[in-house]
Amino acid sequence: MSDLFDRMRKDQGPIGNHLDRAHGYFTFPILEGELGSRMKFRGKEKIVWSLNNYLGLVNHPEVRKADAEAAAKYGMGNPMGSRMMSGNTKLHRELEHILSAFVKREDTLLLNFGYQGVMSCIDALVSRHDVIVHDAEAHACLMDGVRLHLGYSYSYKHNDIADCEKQLQRAQKMVAKTGGGILVITEGVYGMSGSQGNLKDIVALKDKYEFRLLIDDAHGFGAMGPTGAGTDEAQGVQDKVDLYFSTFVKSMGSIGAFISGPKDIITYLKYNVRSQIFAKSLPLVVVEGMIKRMEMVKTMPELREKLWHNVNRLQNGLRERGFDIGVTTAPVTPVYLKGDLPEATGMVMDIRENYDIFCSVVVYPVIPKGQIIYRLIPTAAHSDEDTDITLRAFEETKKKLDSGAYKAEDIPDMATLK
Repeated sequence: MSDLFDRMRKDQGPIGNHLDRAHGYFTFPILEGELGSRMKFRGKEKIVWSLNNYLGLVNHPEVRKADAEAAAKYGMGNPMGSRMMSGNTKLHRELEHILSAFVKREDTLLLNFGYQGVMSCIDALVSRHDVIVHDAEAHACLMDGVRLHLGYSYSYKHNDIADCEKQLQRAQKMVAKTGGGILVITEGVYGMSGSQGNLKDIVALKDKYEFRLLIDDAHGFGAMGPTGAGTDEAQGVQDKVDLYFSTFVKSMGSIGAFISGPKDIITYLKYNVRSQIFAKSLPLVVVEGMIKRMEMVKTMPELREKLWHNVNRLQNGLRERGFDIGVTTAPVTPVYLKGDLPEATGMVMDIRENYDIFCSVVVYPVIPKGQIIYRLIPTAAHSDEDTDITLRAFEETKKKLDSGAYKAEDIPDMATLK
């Protein structure tokens, strides 16, 4: 027998094992100043491409005013208690009605947090007799929800409709034995690649198989579709997607989440989603602030137009310079490069220190060895100048990467934790 903590002290995990050189720089960096396209990192201004602030609302003057007034009116604690017991308000219901109308569903349930909320929704939706079929590259929150499931679950290859159908056939055989139903889970926009979930082909399978469909549209809500109502709106299948989940973090510059769908099913979730029944209600400062944000999203299409201007300028500029940005059809902009961990961190350090560009990089073990993915998030807050400076920086640093300039034995020691 050993002390539970011994393993953790010996092994901090695949990323944590580099914390002596990475903490505070490559991991857990501290950005300072007003949230926006320009912020300070270690005292120096950087162009930031790592904020999920698609519509630029987080620091919009109207939003800041609404948030400040709501905070002065309610404080951070109001209401106290869960929605079921003592934390329900007319404003919570008003926001739910606004969201329902916007995404064209009968009813909506507000959730305190996206990650925790969708996990708990999945847990409530399925019993041990039911079967889950999900995309293999589904977000961690969806996978953790699947892990809570006491019944069978089958994954299909990412966006592979033939494999999705094969797993539906397996699920169909299983529920014939258990007497349960089938829940298919996918995403609207995949946050690493920017690829859209193949919703049209998935809903077409409803003609052959009986299942319900839940989509996580965290990266689509507010950004995708003619009105910003999401990826299912963009693909013209809103009436075929049974349950629509999204968060207020990506486009809305806030916190919290929601799930929308048939009124009777949302009522069921209100009484059975454990993360809401046994947790404090979403604070009124967030709720009232979200009502203002939704008003702006509905009446200010120029926010979404500016976002897509910046998305197209950045993505077209990268493609024109020979960069591989994969199959993205969303604001998420991955840049795929070849190199090992020391090369990736060396390139990040160069682009941050010498070109003043701050963006996120993804390496092994999140992706296979020998690959590097830069993940850029263009927003409505970026300027053409931000984009042009960034394109020049990427062009120059890629030449250095290809020439071997970043080759090293280990990652640079940039840690602040000693």
